[in-house]
Amino acid sequence: MNTASRGDSMRGGGRVAGGPTTHRIVVLGAGYTGMLAAIRLARRTRKLDVQITLVNPSSRFTERLRMHQVAAGQELADNQIPEILAGSGVEFVQGWASSIDPEAQRVYLDGTATLHYDELIYALGSSTDTSIVPGAADHAWTLNDPRTAHRFSEHLALVAANGGTVAVCGGGLTGIEAAAEIAEGFPSAKVTLISSTEPGAMMGDKARAYLNKALDRLGVVREIGQAVTKVLPDAVELADGELVSADLTLWTTGVRVSPLATQAGIETDARGQIVVDSTLRSVSHPTIHAIGDAAAVRQAWGQIHGTCQSGLPTAAYAADAIARQLKGKSVEPFRFGYFHQPVSLGREDAVIQFTKADDTPGRFYLTGRAAVLYKESVSSSPVPSFKLSKKMTVSVQLSKGGKATRQTA
Repeated sequence: MNTASRGDSMRGGGRVAGGPTTHRIVVLGAGYTGMLAAIRLARRTRKLDVQITLVNPSSRFTERLRMHQVAAGQELADNQIPEILAGSGVEFVQGWASSIDPEAQRVYLDGTATLHYDELIYALGSSTDTSIVPGAADHAWTLNDPRTAHRFSEHLALVAANGGTVAVCGGGLTGIEAAAEIAEGFPSAKVTLISSTEPGAMMGDKARAYLNKALDRLGVVREIGQAVTKVLPDAVELADGELVSADLTLWTTGVRVSPLATQAGIETDARGQIVVDSTLRSVSHPTIHAIGDAAAVRQAWGQIHGTCQSGLPTAAYAADAIARQLKGKSVEPFRFGYFHQPVSLGREDAVIQFTKADDTPGRFYLTGRAAVLYKESVSSSPVPSFKLSKKMTVSVQLSKGGKATRQTA
């Protein structure tokens, strides 16, 4: 396995396999974007004197697209990062990035070990923010981590066995998928989806009507139009004072990113995302490339919001751009447009809203069995794409936005 312990490869500044001229690239985060960037870059630079190190706290690859399935008690494949990387030339280091010194170009792991870099790919992603509402951090569960989602599923089984109540807070795609999955898998539990806006508000009228019909069929109750003001041990309090009974509360709304970049003095926006130029380089520290949810990426139509759909293209672009720069070639600006909003509604139903580049709904949508197959192809594609990327260039971008990204911002 392409795995290194912290003690050997980093002590004294890191292993420099090819001597002092080796170009050292460190990738922080082995989620969807970090994995693709590391593997694709290794293939693009295989004839150059480049050392690529991928850092992640866990050796298991987390399929964030499927965390709602874990929460509903389903088992996922055990995809180990070293096994996915095998044969790619990427060195894997299991560790937690505790700080960055962008002036010295160093990453400190677990407070002690050190990695030096010539270029850094910052792919630390995002997580659900439980700090915005009192009680959420103490009494609500999230889908941020597969271990937490698995523990939630254990409690869910007990709650359902007693005919208990489950509240899912957040009417975005994650909340909808989680509510549907739980209701389908545990029909004896009462599932309430709480949202300040209509669930699926980003979709067109017809797709949203289908979504609501599916939620009705699954018995999902909706509390719409009011914000959650407090999460209690056994209930969720709404803005008008109403208490929604909840033996279990799942929190899926609000996004936060790692504070690491801001703490390091790298220029970030109000949300903590690294401000990048048109080639995804940090505007304050050009040796740092930010991708996925960690980057504040603007297009002519507006700023990209965090999804796997947008994250993977930023990863592929960053890998290609770095490789081109190392070879002395020019780099075109990053362009991206959204293409779809795939939503699973349990294991037997789904709805796909096809979109314009700015993620507003288009004319077409897909439902039923065809949508289930479509959604499954989307959710299952990243890991095979990683493995295939070791051998060939794999396209991960469905749209570059067309005219929408060529207009002046």
